[in-house]
Amino acid sequence: MEFMTAILPLLFMFAIFYFLLIRPQQKRQKKVQQMHADLKKGDKIVTIGGLHGTIDAIDEDRVILLVNDNKKLTFDRSAVRDVVNPD
Repeated sequence: MEFMTAILPLLFMFAIFYFLLIRPQQKRQKKVQQMHADLKKGDKIVTIGGLHGTIDAIDEDRVILLVNDNKKLTFDRSAVRDVVNPD
């Protein structure tokens, strides 16, 4: 019986950490991975550095962006923070 009273608070703390920290982080990570998988040519995006551009070409791990005056810049796909297409 003493064993149960000693381990019960630890299990309770783990459950709180799981539902308040671990699970929401996993959901956010899944959403970001889906956004990266759904990128396509013509999408208007923002990089993690704050650069706005339009995807000109895309492959498995790189994105080529068109920025002002038709300048092309190459970024890793993981550098894309957000898609800002007006829907």
